[in-house]
Amino acid sequence: MDQLDLPRPFSAESLCAHLSQERRRPIHLHAIQPYTIGTSVCGLWLATDTDDHIFFEPQTTWLHQEHIILHEIAHLLFDHYSLSARGTTELAGLFADLSPRTVKRLLARTSYSTVQEQEAEMLASLIRTTTARARESPPSGTLGELEAVFGGSGPHAH
Repeated sequence: MDQLDLPRPFSAESLCAHLSQERRRPIHLHAIQPYTIGTSVCGLWLATDTDDHIFFEPQTTWLHQEHIILHEIAHLLFDHYSLSARGTTELAGLFADLSPRTVKRLLARTSYSTVQEQEAEMLASLIRTTTARARESPPSGTLGELEAVFGGSGPHAH
C-alpha cells in the first residue's frame, strides 16, 4: 500500500488511468452483465499481451462497482496468476473475437477462499479506506490541535 501513489481526487477510473500510464500498459474498464460471466462472478481481470481488461457488474451500487474494480486492480498489482484450460474454453464463448492464445491471465472474482482473493480483497479495502480518509476534512478545535502535535487521523489511529 505504501508503494501506491494514489491520484487525487481519487476514483477507480483515475487510478486505472494513473496505473496505465505508470505501467505503459492500458487498463480498460468494461461493464458486463453477471449472467454473461456466471451467476457467482461479479468481477474479472483479463490480461493480454498488450492490455489489461477489468470487467465489473453494472447492476449494483456505484460504491460496490468501484470496490469490484479495486479488487481486480489489486490482482493486477499483486501479479496474481490463474488460468485454467476450463477458463480459456469459457472465455472463447464470452469474447468471440478474442483468441484464448492471446490471454495471459484470467482471474474471476467468485469467492474469498484463496490467498490471492484474500490479498486482493484486503488491498481493495485498504485503498478504499485510505482514499476515504483523504477526503475527510481534518478535525477542528482541540482534537485538530492534538492531531497536529501528535499526528494520527482520529479514532482510527493506533
